[in-house]
Amino acid sequence: MDEDGYFGEAVAERYDDDESEMFAPAVLAATADRLAELAEGGRALEFAIGTGRIALPLAERGVEVHGIELSRAMLARLRAKPGGADIPVTIGDMATTRAPGEFQLVYLVFNTIGNLTTQDAQVDCFANAAARLAPGGRFLIEVGVPDLRRLPPGQTAVPFHVGETSWGFDTYDVATQAMTSHHIAEGRHSWTPFRYVWPAELDLMARLAGMRLAARWSGWHREEFTSESTKHVSVWTYDP
Repeated sequence: MDEDGYFGEAVAERYDDDESEMFAPAVLAATADRLAELAEGGRALEFAIGTGRIALPLAERGVEVHGIELSRAMLARLRAKPGGADIPVTIGDMATTRAPGEFQLVYLVFNTIGNLTTQDAQVDCFANAAARLAPGGRFLIEVGVPDLRRLPPGQTAVPFHVGETSWGFDTYDVATQAMTSHHIAEGRHSWTPFRYVWPAELDLMARLAGMRLAARWSGWHREEFTSESTKHVSVWTYDP
């Protein structure tokens, strides 16, 4: 692992080549539209802004976007894109690094809360968001629901992709909520650690930070969140 953590040059150089659903134009538009609505004309702060997948379309909607990013390699990709040089970004860990100013919206998308691999770090992330929010401001997280129903007793691995030339699987430790995402392609094995977290646990972290749950959907179009949902978009309001 290099100084950029698990998102160094090797990941950054191919990150935007991903053909997964998260890069689909309709998904990007729905995400940016919902975030712009929640920002209510105020400033927005993205934790782990990365290459600007969401920040740039959000800025195109007239929202003043700032970011926090640990990986200089990912940030270099953002800076190289049209409009990327205009977004202020603070280098550092989203759990503890403070961005200047006050924001109406802080957001953290696509499972990135799991990149904080301890409960303490995830709690600190909520506290960091609250410290940057104006009263009545919102903190939003998009994250998957832990897929433990696919994990029979005695098994620790669940595949999520099986192709002709590449494979992917997750391994779980249900005692510690640690999981690792494995990718095998072109004869190389790469892996990234995560800590999976339940919706109720996130709600408790929010309460510790002075926030309360305002909404929980299963997608960016405000779909109902149910026991069958595979992910959730949750919004907490800062109410000190």
